Amino acid sequence: MGHGLMQYGVTILGQRISYAEILGQLAALAVVFLAQRRTLWTWPIQVLATVLLFVVYTSADLGGLAARQVVILAISVYGWWAWSRRRDPVHGVLVRTATWRERVAIAAVLAAGTAGVAVLLDVLNASWAPWPDAWIFVGTVVAFAGQGLGLVEFWLVWLAVDAVGVPLQIHSHLYFSAAVYVVFAVLVLIGVRDWLRTARREAVHRSAEHANA
Repeated sequence: MGHGLMQYGVTILGQRISYAEILGQLAALAVVFLAQRRTLWTWPIQVLATVLLFVVYTSADLGGLAARQVVILAISVYGWWAWSRRRDPVHGVLVRTATWRERVAIAAVLAAGTAGVAVLLDVLNASWAPWPDAWIFVGTVVAFAGQGLGLVEFWLVWLAVDAVGVPLQIHSHLYFSAAVYVVFAVLVLIGVRDWLRTARREAVHRSAEHANA
């Protein structure tokens, strides 16, 4: 199925775009839209996106981007489980802002992880652009982990991923994916605004409950 989706596609503005890329990126775009609304449908759609995009990035010789789909698949299973456990009958999935310790940990993982993965990709000759490929790989893993934990800051990590992802997709001739990444950035800005408002509202609600206890 994956081979057929890569073999067949459409031509837009003179550029050949495979069905796998179109369907995979549309599914990934839907994930961002669903995550804004904190619905459990976020995760099964993400599973679909990872399968399709693994085929796309393997064909484009982007080892980091392909490998991250495998990691995202595992995180998606965790996120599905975690969101199911943290559902509130009134507010839905509970979200919060990260503590300063968690923010430092996020920054450290991004820096150290990118360096380590970039060296590995270079040694294995698995990517023609190991550093941006590694940044996107590590950033994606951190973002999805933060999303699974319900941290508002995961949206900011996505912005950093998009900033590198757009030019990398263009250089890889994945123009449709680059355009989707731009749309991602817009949705991410909306998402961080909505989640931050929700986190603040839930923090006030919890404080009031503690005060009345």
